[in-house]
Amino acid sequence: MLPAELSAYHHLTTPVWIIDPHDERFIFANHAAQALMGDGTLNTLRFGALSACAQSRLSLYLSDLHHNAEIVEIWTVTTPGGEIPLRCRLTLASFPGLPQVILFEGANIPHAASEHSAHGAGYKSRRHNFYHRFFMTTTAPMLLIDPLRDGLIVDANLAALRFYGYRREEMFQKHTWEINTLGRQVLPVMAKIARLPGGHKPLYLVHRTADGSTRHVLTYAGPIMISGDRLMLCIIHDITEQKRLEQELEYAALRDSLTGLLNRRQFYALTEGQAASHLPLKSDYCLLLVDTDNFKAINDNWGHLKGDEVLVQLARILEACSRKGDLIFRWGGEEFVLLLPRTALDVALDVAESIRDSVSKTHDAGLPGFTVSIGVARHQAEETVDDLFRRVDKALYQAKNDGRNRVLAA
Repeated sequence: MLPAELSAYHHLTTPVWIIDPHDERFIFANHAAQALMGDGTLNTLRFGALSACAQSRLSLYLSDLHHNAEIVEIWTVTTPGGEIPLRCRLTLASFPGLPQVILFEGANIPHAASEHSAHGAGYKSRRHNFYHRFFMTTTAPMLLIDPLRDGLIVDANLAALRFYGYRREEMFQKHTWEINTLGRQVLPVMAKIARLPGGHKPLYLVHRTADGSTRHVLTYAGPIMISGDRLMLCIIHDITEQKRLEQELEYAALRDSLTGLLNRRQFYALTEGQAASHLPLKSDYCLLLVDTDNFKAINDNWGHLKGDEVLVQLARILEACSRKGDLIFRWGGEEFVLLLPRTALDVALDVAESIRDSVSKTHDAGLPGFTVSIGVARHQAEETVDDLFRRVDKALYQAKNDGRNRVLAA
């Protein structure tokens, strides 16, 4: 049952979504949000053609949100007129009986075309006033944009010229949508910000430089009045390296360092609790437990480095024999687990036999030949993952006792 407090959001005309940041599932969407998203999923909203977000995983926002950072994402929503961007503001929220969640509040973004008007010559750089001296000497890339002239870049400081790689005369012929991977779809977003009363609002975007490369940027954008012209000042922070490190850390947290396969921690994250609802585990699925036969002898006779090479070789064979949608985990030591969604027991046995046969026929120069034993079990109704694992482990133990290099089902 959802908390009664959530029903109040149905009276709002702005769309509101409440999402669990850990398993990334919709807990609640008010009527306005339901009408707007239609059949869309969280992935299609956050990673659509017009979307822009700083983090691929919502849980990575939690630290900043705990410190009251203002975070905005741009979502892609589909309307009868086509896809449009939707600006969403993120805040932490708590409700009785629910874990801490992230509340997404959308702001309707009108098309910017109606806001374009003849603006004449518009802004002209005043090269000797205080503002311009400050603007040009600041080390952060800064752009001055006229939203009423199709997002024309009317000024750029030296740091911005270096960052984007354009000469001054080239930069002043550019529009903001030409350096943004969103293209012209960024214009409604800029127009929305230009109407705000003040303050610089952070946007996570991807910008394109003169050489065609892309950079992840955090853009603080806000309206500014200069000699009667209402313009937009954008301060650019390059967060490409930060994004790369975050992706590497995320990869390391989910993957086994030797084989690159998913690790045991990720197995339990995907199969336990509410996260399991995102996998097709409600229907038939099977588990394979693969163990390298006589692996201690391989280490003793060939050395641990060769033993590691054998495990990497086995990992590649498992990938080659698995099907699209199958999940492969390095369980630990010489053991591997395959999770086969929507798979009947007889099909799982065929996959296991294919693995066993491929391993037994693999002979690489410089590596010892080896075999594997495999236990197979199909998930039963109301059975816990631990109970299933005990059954598949028992099948593997029997395969070992029966002479190894064989497949047995529990």
